[in-house]
Amino acid sequence: MKLLFLACLSPKTGNHTTAERIRSHIESAGHTCELRDAAAFQSPAEVANLISRHPPFEGALAIHLHRAGSLLLDIHVPFGVIFGGTDINEDVKVEQKRVVMEQVLLKARFAVAFTDKLKEEAELFLLSQSSKIYVQPQGIQTEVSEKFHWAEFLRSSGVSSEPVDELHVFLLVCGLRRVKDPLYLVEMFSEWHRENPLNVLVVIGPRLFSICSFFQTVMSGKRLILCLPLKWKLLLKTGVFLAQERSQRELHAAMKRCFTVVNSSVSEGMSAAILEAMDLGVPVLARDIPGNAAIVHHEFTGLLYSSPQEFVHQSQRLLSDHDLRDRLVRNGKRYVEEHHCLKRERETYQRLVDTLRCA
Repeated sequence: MKLLFLACLSPKTGNHTTAERIRSHIESAGHTCELRDAAAFQSPAEVANLISRHPPFEGALAIHLHRAGSLLLDIHVPFGVIFGGTDINEDVKVEQKRVVMEQVLLKARFAVAFTDKLKEEAELFLLSQSSKIYVQPQGIQTEVSEKFHWAEFLRSSGVSSEPVDELHVFLLVCGLRRVKDPLYLVEMFSEWHRENPLNVLVVIGPRLFSICSFFQTVMSGKRLILCLPLKWKLLLKTGVFLAQERSQRELHAAMKRCFTVVNSSVSEGMSAAILEAMDLGVPVLARDIPGNAAIVHHEFTGLLYSSPQEFVHQSQRLLSDHDLRDRLVRNGKRYVEEHHCLKRERETYQRLVDTLRCA
């Protein structure tokens, strides 16, 4: 079976990694799955034209109901959709987008939600048949680069403190975009760093926008925009550093060496970085939002915080309570092994794709 798979494919993002993994599951069952960037298409008509080319596609998939799913509305082959997170958490609040997403969901043969909560939200805000929405958590697999050099990674990120083994590196894994809210902790962390210079925050992830346009997008209306790049540079000198994006294996190596992995997102479908940290045996400090709370059970598989001040409080607990840290690591690792099995994810998508061939 020949399938078209649309997703947002910005390099080294969670969406890209998830799409590649699902494509691999589908192709391992003998199908042909052509992965395309949804941003490359301007209209549903373009996708319909592609679908009908010889040899034609026999089905389609899309990650994100609005950004990718809306492009499938004109096609005449069966398709399935996978909720991205921001579609259900954010886009449903915009009436024009919500209406389009309802049309996509009504036409789709099946839909996949990463969590029960995401499925419940979709059923609440979108006209849908509950029976066509399946819950399949993301499958997780980590692989660490053997050539990764921790001290060099920190130096290249601007961290000059020596010896590096005494540092407590808080690693914020996220793309520089508004929904990830990477500036949420910056000021509070900088104040905390002045009290204890061994605590540093390193932000790593793809720069989906230029730094200037990022500041304009994230902080417009809160500060004088022209001053923001300077403020960012100053903050980088007071315990907050911006690392260059790395390959997946290098990122996993950095995560394994850090003190804790941090999440500060406003919205998440299911954070792969959080689950990867658990799998690597690293404690997690995550912002208390529904997508995170679905996988981070406070004081059991990780710690949740709802304000920058609470972030510092929970960090201090993690620094001082070694039993707590060991418990979070042990429970987090077990949680991923039990609930985010790659084999189970592969079987689910292979079974769902088989439903696309049915008349």
